[in-house]
Amino acid sequence: MATTAIASTKFSGGSFLLEERGADEVFTPEDFSEQHQLIGQTAEEFALNEIVPNIEKIEHKDFSVTRALLKKAGELGLSGVEIPEAYGGLEMDKVTAAVIADHIAKYAGFATTWGGHTGIGTLPIVYFGTEEQKKKYLPRLAAGEIVGAYALSEASSGSDALNCRARAELSKDGKHYVLNGEKMWITNAGFADLFTVFAKVDGEKFTAFLVEKTFPGFSIGAEEHKMGIRGSSTCPIILSDCKVPVENVLGEIGKGHVIAFNILNVGRFKLGAMCVGGARVALENSIAYAKQRKAFNKVIADFGLVREKLANMAVLIYVGESLVYRTVGMMDAALNEVDKSAADSARQTLKAIEEYAVECSIIKVWGSEMIDYVVDETVQIYGGYGFVEEYPAERAYRDARINRIFEGTNEINRLIITGFLLKRAMSGQLPLMPAIKKLMDEVLAGPSIGEEIEGPLADERKLVAQAKKLGLFAAGAATQKYMQAIQEQQEIMGAIADIVIETYAMESAVLRAQKIASSRGEGSAALPIAMTRLYLSQAMEKIEAAARKIIAAVAEGDMLRTQFAILRRLAKYEPFNTIELRQQIAQKMIERGKYGLT
Repeated sequence: MATTAIASTKFSGGSFLLEERGADEVFTPEDFSEQHQLIGQTAEEFALNEIVPNIEKIEHKDFSVTRALLKKAGELGLSGVEIPEAYGGLEMDKVTAAVIADHIAKYAGFATTWGGHTGIGTLPIVYFGTEEQKKKYLPRLAAGEIVGAYALSEASSGSDALNCRARAELSKDGKHYVLNGEKMWITNAGFADLFTVFAKVDGEKFTAFLVEKTFPGFSIGAEEHKMGIRGSSTCPIILSDCKVPVENVLGEIGKGHVIAFNILNVGRFKLGAMCVGGARVALENSIAYAKQRKAFNKVIADFGLVREKLANMAVLIYVGESLVYRTVGMMDAALNEVDKSAADSARQTLKAIEEYAVECSIIKVWGSEMIDYVVDETVQIYGGYGFVEEYPAERAYRDARINRIFEGTNEINRLIITGFLLKRAMSGQLPLMPAIKKLMDEVLAGPSIGEEIEGPLADERKLVAQAKKLGLFAAGAATQKYMQAIQEQQEIMGAIADIVIETYAMESAVLRAQKIASSRGEGSAALPIAMTRLYLSQAMEKIEAAARKIIAAVAEGDMLRTQFAILRRLAKYEPFNTIELRQQIAQKMIERGKYGLT
């Protein structure tokens, strides 16, 4: 039943910084197959008909309802799309997984539960399990008969997962590992049946174990009282001489980090998809409220500053879709080359996913910060009612905040983005240093920088090219000063990551608009083009600010003045009329009553 993402080309991770992409080389929501659309419709109907009517019960932690919904999702095939058919799954592509995550996100409390179960709770076994482990657990996980959870974090080691204190010792008879320690903030812990638990064998070798809740010495702590996602279960788990059969070691002894980091990459792109889905719901609620709320004898949807908010929200959803599905399309293109019958097919699969670690971190950071903006503006549009529990704005605001923390904090992900790119550059996998040197030679040669760009959306594509040059210029100045020690300069690493994130978002938006224009004509693409232009205006401001921050930190005196002159040249562009663009976008959203491009 596997589906294959079309209209996407395999590229090296991070290479978008150095190479120009064609619109026909990226996957977009307009490329969804009939199967993608059907499963999206199934997920949408499940969310609206089954999840949404039960929000109050789930918010009050009636986990019998949650488990029943997980079972229903399993019956519909929504929980087994990434599980091989041989073990009761549908074995579909990553685009399908992202489509489901997008639609499930109608209510964040359940989406968190579902993501914890189908993603980090199940995929470690899919990719690292033995044949016996897969046969024993995967069919029941796919069906929702048992619920999965993932126990990595501890009180003293959240983002620094390898610093865990949980220990595992082999029993004298060699039949069990005896686990001791405590894990914190474990999603689904209150009702899960199977946990992927990380501990250090002999206090040194970081290893994953499959632990059933019925194993002796395993217990669950009290539910955490959380600011948001209250409908999900979050508890500590306590391991007190917990006996785990040796056959329940997951992967290799001492190689737990391989499982932890690869599973997080998958979790990050799905989180991005959920943020897009959640933002869509918030915008729809905002439009509905703005169309019926009156002030000064007119509905507030007619006010320019409210329309500005609605337009900004719609643009961010458009860009979010573009980012997520472009990345997942590339992932599927790489996964299509994996030989499923090979003995090392799991290793090939993980290598294909890991290739896009930078892009997955970009999606996670961008998506989580995007939805925070959207729900904040939703509260603002609702005014005083936005602060009241009876209205949807208040819960959405609380629920969104966790996204910047889990799946690796945004600070950690920013360091991953820049660190991964620099590591690839140093190893020669990514020709970043030659590109920086070429640009430096170019900027020192004279005022004319770059080639002319012609054809559809030429101005927009030129801005993307400028953004890439600004990123290379700032990164070049920073690496020239700090060399290898740049890894210790977190503020600069973070600013470089911000430029990389915005550049990828800009290019994804432009390529999607270009693709829509080429297939439907520029007239029919007026709305996505307007959205793209508005986003580019905002992104260029952020990129220029980040570049200024870097240059001011690495240069002084005449060098500082010279580099700022170059920066101004690289950042120069004719501004778009953003007020007119926002009016145009907001009018379309208000007419539709929800997000859409037609």
